[in-house]
Parts: sequence; structure tokens; C-alpha cells
Amino acid sequence: MNSSEKIPVGISSCLLGNEVRHNGGHKRDSYINGTLSRFFDLEPFCPEVGIGMGVPRPAIRLIASDGEARAVGVKDPAMDVTDQLKAYTDEQGDAIAPLRGFILKKGSPSCGMERVKLYNDKGMPENRGVGIFARGLMARFPLLPVEEEGRLGEPRLRENFIQRVFIYHRWRNLMAEGLTVAALTDFHARIKLTLMSHDQQAARELGRIAAGANPDNLDDIAGDYIALAMTTLKKVATRKNHVNVLQHIQGYLKRNLDGDDKAELGETIEAYYRGEVPLIVPITLLRHFFRKSPDPYIERSWYMAPYPGELRLRNLL
Repeated sequence: MNSSEKIPVGISSCLLGNEVRHNGGHKRDSYINGTLSRFFDLEPFCPEVGIGMGVPRPAIRLIASDGEARAVGVKDPAMDVTDQLKAYTDEQGDAIAPLRGFILKKGSPSCGMERVKLYNDKGMPENRGVGIFARGLMARFPLLPVEEEGRLGEPRLRENFIQRVFIYHRWRNLMAEGLTVAALTDFHARIKLTLMSHDQQAARELGRIAAGANPDNLDDIAGDYIALAMTTLKKVATRKNHVNVLQHIQGYLKRNLDGDDKAELGETIEAYYRGEVPLIVPITLLRHFFRKSPDPYIERSWYMAPYPGELRLRNLL
């Protein structure tokens, strides 16, 4: 990927500072507009404005009705905009299809990804709803990395989402260039260590899927592969799995390190496991050793450098 290339990512318009909220306000997010905007080409969507509700407008909420969520007016329950929001979601399909990720507004009856207030038949709110637009978006584009801006404040969830965006972007570029058996094999080799940090069993299964590809079944295999890969990557990587990956990488250096270097690397990985240093510390030390003793497999792996270092995501893991 070209380092200057920005990745197209959809976003709830209010998070960019656009005054599209029902009360005429916005919910500008400083991290998104500062750090992420340097790497993502953020494309705004506002379902409620998109269906012509205007600004300002009556507030809406989700109510449970006959086993589904309906978006109705807070003051005027007779105002039901559910079908319009669903139609808007369908109409935006061509605009959403090229995107590599989507950031949604937490708690919104149109854009909320999870735990949106859903009012039961007694008029009591339960945090189990999904915004109408968000539900349609995730159903139509199940591979698309989706996250809420509120969850991006948690370092592990932030890193997880951004990692998924970069990997999905690489996959989509690979498909655009023309997938081959060799290209699929290379993609898996590059992503294997990353998959291991999320789920080692799934990583092995993905290896078996990729190994079974041939020119006659490539399309089916590729579909199975990326579906399981993106599902696996949704699982937040654990410290234990990272340690297993770091020790696996360490094995590629066993013939090149002297006793002191081996001890230093082992101690640094143990310090990470105990939570005394962030993940970037053992990663940086490994990079140092591989500069002295390059390995072609490790150089091509995305685990060591999954996204631009300027994001500093591993400094907090």
C-alpha cells in the first residue's frame, strides 16, 4: 500500500463536526478528526438527514414492535421513519461498497452499532437495540470492519478496528488486481502471524483453507477464507496469544543471536507478558535483531508492521 494513500472509511457525519444532529449540534471527535483523518479518507453519512428529516428535527427513538425495532418520534410515536431509514440504507449500497471500514455514532437510533436504547411495550428502555441504518449496513456488508466512536477510546478495541481496516483494504486491493492461487497463498503467509495473535486454531484452519485452493475452486475458497479471516480478526488479540507469536518469531533468530541477546529478548517478552511494558517494546527489539539478520518470511509478514507506526497503537497494548 502506498504510504500516502488514504483508505476510504465511512463515518456518521456528526462525528466530523457537521451540524446534523436532531438539535442542530454535532459530536465532533478529536481523535477521529486529528489522528485517523491523516490515514483515512472519511466519507460522511447521516441517515436521518438523508431521508429528508432536516435540521433541527424531531428526535426519534427505537421501540420494540412485533419482534422488531421501529424508529419513531419521541414526542409523536405516530411518526414512524423505519421504512425510510431502511430504504436509505439500501440506496447507499453503491456508496458504501468501496469503503474499507465504517465508524458509527454510539447510541444513535439510526447509527448505533450495539446497546442502543430499545423501549419495550411498557415504555422502559433496554440497552439491546441496534440502529436501523447500522443493522442494515452490517447485514449487507458483513466483511466490512465496523466500530463505534465511543469504543475507539479503548486501546485494544481501537487497535483491533484499525488493524481490520488495513487488512480488509489489502484484501480488496488484491481482489481488484486479480486473485490467483499464488496471491492467496502469499496473502495468508503475510497475515498468518496476525491471525495467530487472535485465534491460533482459526489461523490453522485458514492455512488449510488457503492450501486447498486451485484454479478451479479459487473463487469459493477465497470467499470462505476472507469470511473466516475477518471473523477471526474481530476477536481482540490477547496478551497470551501475542506472547506465543513473539516466541514463534524469536525462533527465526535462534541461530543468529548470542546468549546475551537471547536472554534480553526472552526477558523483554516476559516483561510484556507480565504487563510491565507495552507490546511495542518486544516488537522494537525484534526489529532491531532482524535488521542485523534479515529473514524473508518475517520481512513480508504484516504482524511486525500492520499499519503506519505513527498511529502508535501498540504503545498502549
